[in-house]
Amino acid sequence: MQTVLAGILAATIGSPPEGGGDGVAHGATAMLLVPALTLLGVVLTGLCAAFRVKNKLPAWISVGLLAASFVIVLKTYLEQSTGVRIAHGFEWITFSLGQHNGGPIPFVANFSLYVDSLTLLWMLFVTGLGALIALYASEYMSHDVGAGYCRFFAAFNLFVFSMSCLVMADNLLLLFLGWEGVGLCSYLLIGYFYKKPAAVAAAKKAFIMNRIGDLGLVLGMMGTFVAFGTIQMVPLFDMISRGVDGAGQPIGGTWVEWVLPMLFTVGAFGKSAQLFFYVWLPDAMEGPTPVSALIHAATMVTAGVFLIARMMPLYTLDESHFILSAVAWSGAITAFWAATIGMAHFDIKRIMGYSTVSQLGFMFAGLGVMTSTGAAFHVFTHAFFKATLFLACGAVMHGFAGQLDLRKLSGLRKMPGWRIVALAMLVGALNLAGFPLLAGYWSKDIILAEAFVMNGPVGWILLLTAGLTAYYTFRAYFRVFEGPVEYHAGDDHHGADDHAHDRHGHDGHDGHDAHDAHAKAEHGHEGHGGHGGHGGEFHPHAPGWAINLVLTVLSVGCFAIIPLTFMGDHGGWVGTMVHHSTAHIEHAGDPALAPHGTFLGMDPHKVMYYVSGIVGFVGIAVAWWLHLAGRTSAATSRADALAAKLGPIVRGARGRWYVDEIYDFLICRPLWVLAHVFHQVDQWIVDGLVNLTGGLPRFVGATVRPSQSGELHGYAVGMAGGVAVLLIVVLLAVT
Repeated sequence: MQTVLAGILAATIGSPPEGGGDGVAHGATAMLLVPALTLLGVVLTGLCAAFRVKNKLPAWISVGLLAASFVIVLKTYLEQSTGVRIAHGFEWITFSLGQHNGGPIPFVANFSLYVDSLTLLWMLFVTGLGALIALYASEYMSHDVGAGYCRFFAAFNLFVFSMSCLVMADNLLLLFLGWEGVGLCSYLLIGYFYKKPAAVAAAKKAFIMNRIGDLGLVLGMMGTFVAFGTIQMVPLFDMISRGVDGAGQPIGGTWVEWVLPMLFTVGAFGKSAQLFFYVWLPDAMEGPTPVSALIHAATMVTAGVFLIARMMPLYTLDESHFILSAVAWSGAITAFWAATIGMAHFDIKRIMGYSTVSQLGFMFAGLGVMTSTGAAFHVFTHAFFKATLFLACGAVMHGFAGQLDLRKLSGLRKMPGWRIVALAMLVGALNLAGFPLLAGYWSKDIILAEAFVMNGPVGWILLLTAGLTAYYTFRAYFRVFEGPVEYHAGDDHHGADDHAHDRHGHDGHDGHDAHDAHAKAEHGHEGHGGHGGHGGEFHPHAPGWAINLVLTVLSVGCFAIIPLTFMGDHGGWVGTMVHHSTAHIEHAGDPALAPHGTFLGMDPHKVMYYVSGIVGFVGIAVAWWLHLAGRTSAATSRADALAAKLGPIVRGARGRWYVDEIYDFLICRPLWVLAHVFHQVDQWIVDGLVNLTGGLPRFVGATVRPSQSGELHGYAVGMAGGVAVLLIVVLLAVT
């Protein structure tokens, strides 16, 4: 690690070669400081652990280095014109592989950065949100100072380093290094509460599910090298633009057009929890809330979106756009599926988790209907408002001893010290619901409009999902922050475990069954500290300055990014960034991309803003009627009667449509049985044959050994017996 850090710093301090070929300029060397600083953060926080630092120094190191990284990215953005800059780090891997055209095939993968506008777009919110969430975590994780505090921030910095490598990679191997790095950090941070079985199980589940998807990325990377003879971005995109492979042969109509995009899509779906891979992300909420906000909402889970956007020239080779169409359908189905589950759950953090899966589906659908601008814009806005929502939920958990059940919290907006949290939650909820004129409204509607143009059924699924999103978002907001003031402490207040610190307080939820939780709520939770009658046993504590400051900045940021919609010449500021990157899709002059769909006979681009606004209002109104109007307690609402009438559907949604159980029955249990069968085969057949081979001589030796006593009369008796047997055999043969 120190060698890598030294190499990056040396390359940054030194003067790289100026100029470049193939229309690519060298420069942007300051960007090399971003992975260097984050890696330095890993080293310093690790040293804090080694020296048993028992204060918040690891947090301040992390905040300072991440803030410096953000400033560097912002400065690079302000100084860089359109186009690509290559920041050369150091030589990493170089060797020759096989023979082609009379010479060896060079394999080159250096630590160099590919800096274009798509890179800068992602790095702006990766480093910016990273710094803010690190500041938030300095207070949120304060209960672990002197214990896991250093470990948390070391993994936090390692994640940002890995994400930086992923986003800024000049070659697919460096991208893969970052890809695996963020997966490792996700595993470490989900399982941060390593003495909690649910957290350990969630970490292993995320790790295994991601490894399955990562196989697609590995095969795609290998296939790319086989087809093009390189994994470096610049020569790769140059060959794709010319429509030739590494040997100069046309790639039109070959396996390259569909096999490579399909493999990269599998990798993207695994990392971004799409389709069959989504089950790991809601369980990842077992990790600390700052982790959920940064890794499992704003950054890592969008890596799949980034991968497809980065490799978009490869996806558009096929004129039928079959893979992109599959991406659109997969995204739409995932968005709707996750939204239905989010509607039925009571754990506010898991609701946000399913919401993230659903919104990722929107992003993939945007890529699939070929609006890279809409997908990238939604990634950008979602990073801000979903981080706001998660951190607001975290503040509630922090103050109410880990309470997550929305039936045990009510009216928090009216409580002293909770106004900022309530306003932040409202801002995030309005953006997620697509409230007109807010950033989330603009980004989502670009995708909706283009979906109706390119693929009508996908558009209808997404529009319905938008309504469901507005409903479940304000269901959570109205239940927790509005209505009568009532609260019950979470499990962390019980003190059932003498080793309270080992339970790691604020994220101690265990995903209990909704029915059981409801039964407990109805029985009053004596001693849990309700706002009337039991207040002497539990007093919630409002968040401190760090949490309130971060929530304020993020809330303001949600409004500050609204003008970005109207900046630039290519669909807003984000559209301009996408236009000058590999994610750009050229529509002009391509009949296959010409608009052909309508929304009820009208141009979706003209009417969707009104339609989606109405759908959002309807979702919010339904949530108000069912979960706020006439509600007299935290545990009950008008929705209870409706849920009773829709019993099987509600039970299915609360049971997450039993996908985990289906996986367990179809995959896990057969594999378990197969493993035990193989174990028995190994033990009784394989080991048995080996043991028989060694045991047979041992048995013969043990049998013969008594006859070798060393006494002469014994040998004489043996010889006489042998002669007698021989004579008998001869006589029998003669007769």
